[in-house]
Amino acid sequence: MTDITNTPGADGGDALVTAFNAVGADYIFCSSGSEWAPVWESLARRHRDGLPCPQYLDLTHETVAVGMATGYGLVKRRPQGVLLHAAPGLLQGSMAVHGALLAGVPMVVSSSESTTYGDGPGQDPGGQWYRNLSIVGGPHQIAQPFTKWSNEAASVHTLPTMVTRAAELAWRAPAGPAYLNVPLEILLEEWDGREAKSIVAPGSTHSSPEEVDPVAQLIREAENPVIVTETAGREAGGFEALVAFAEAWNIPVVEPDSAVCGNFPRTHPLHAGSDIGPWMDEADLILLVNCRAPFYPPSRRPSKATIVVIDEVPQRPHVVYQVLFADTYLEGNVANTLRQLAKRAKDLDEAAVAVRRAAQEQRHADEQAAIAAAEAKAAQAEGVDPVLVAATLRKLLDGQGGIVVDETITHSRVVKRHAQTADPDSYFYVQGGLGQGIAVALGVKLAAQERPVVLTIGDGAFAYNPVIPSYDASNAYELPLLIVVFNNRVYKSMNMNHRRFYPEGAAADTGEWLGTDLHRLPRLAAFAEPFGMHTETVDAPEVLAPALERALKAVAEGTTAVVDVLVTR
Repeated sequence: MTDITNTPGADGGDALVTAFNAVGADYIFCSSGSEWAPVWESLARRHRDGLPCPQYLDLTHETVAVGMATGYGLVKRRPQGVLLHAAPGLLQGSMAVHGALLAGVPMVVSSSESTTYGDGPGQDPGGQWYRNLSIVGGPHQIAQPFTKWSNEAASVHTLPTMVTRAAELAWRAPAGPAYLNVPLEILLEEWDGREAKSIVAPGSTHSSPEEVDPVAQLIREAENPVIVTETAGREAGGFEALVAFAEAWNIPVVEPDSAVCGNFPRTHPLHAGSDIGPWMDEADLILLVNCRAPFYPPSRRPSKATIVVIDEVPQRPHVVYQVLFADTYLEGNVANTLRQLAKRAKDLDEAAVAVRRAAQEQRHADEQAAIAAAEAKAAQAEGVDPVLVAATLRKLLDGQGGIVVDETITHSRVVKRHAQTADPDSYFYVQGGLGQGIAVALGVKLAAQERPVVLTIGDGAFAYNPVIPSYDASNAYELPLLIVVFNNRVYKSMNMNHRRFYPEGAAADTGEWLGTDLHRLPRLAAFAEPFGMHTETVDAPEVLAPALERALKAVAEGTTAVVDVLVTR
């Protein structure tokens, strides 16, 4: 800590802003609450006096605040600040905080409480805390299950270094949100100006040569190895390192349905699709690279393969039940481990490698042919097939460096298969519960303002989103998105489960499918009209491409566009 001369009026609000500045937060994502007046005053003073501080985003829903921090963190990979209102605001935003935990995004989330209820000295915190806002044990107690670390700042003098600790914990593997309860009385308390030291990026741990060499020998001896990855691309440099590793050894790469980001170019000849099934009996070596849940059901064990797990933190603390069947672990920085293994691709059986490469190239060609056939069939369909929507997006985004953020359920496989993203940080799937997609996409756009960002979303997921606060944030902070709704007018996943569990039940007899019908919803694109956004509703194949072209043109000109596509399934 460094002693700094106190400035007149400095209080806990200044301490918190100074701390966020010290940890390198670019933004404070805030869903307003009455406790944040000291923070607002500090920011106003800093703006007036030309002092450094994070940029403040004034957002009107907790999910939007946390979701935008998540999207921003997916691209930038550094902790940001999030301010929510008391325990109710934390509860409202908890789904999105849990989503950030699953997505491995570092952030420091804070909300508040009162500790004196007006009975202590100093300014009156307000009767709302006594009547409505407090929760037994404090909000840090309820945040524990869905954060990496949860605690309370008990003094204004320790507040800056508590924020530092929270940020450092959030940034280190496995990255995720940390929570800090900052009581209002501490925010109002006089602060002596002692600042926290700026934090630096975490150091890295590496697997030793003694650990890497035997794995390289396993790969050298394998006849039919395969790489399976869920989130290698989420690590800094992981996408590029995985490509180099796979190419050096000529090993196919499977991105299973559980993959939640782009990890490997889907157009690459070594990309082996999304189905791990064919490899369960054929592979003699499975390399799990950043895979938290590669096999489902968990007891589905490969018949003969040796399993190597490459992951900085293989056993994820937030996963309730995790089965990896590991024979060997390579722990430490994933990109570094992959690079070390790539360097060891020597003394190979060239004939065996050629056979393996030829087999994979044929698989890839067959998959590309199947994709082309599915798209040709979709183009001839009477209505708008979801395959046509994803394929049209791919063609329109070609060469533009686009980013796809996906919050579909029944169409997620279609989006991944036919959008065929091929660049680092070009695809993200929204983690946790539905209803965060627009906010996450806004955060991605905030981090990558030069790239077009497309949100693909189902009509059911769209209905879960805080649409009005999200559109407000898009306009207020000039973050234009293309939002494409795959609208089948039904909660399809719910309906499919009902049919699967009770194929000959009463609902099958009567047609009474409860909990699924969305025909009663109004035109979904219309919600964007009061915000002056570009809107289209598409119900025929021949108008799809022109509508999406107009929408992308509007986005390029700075306006969010919403295209509601009435798909056939």
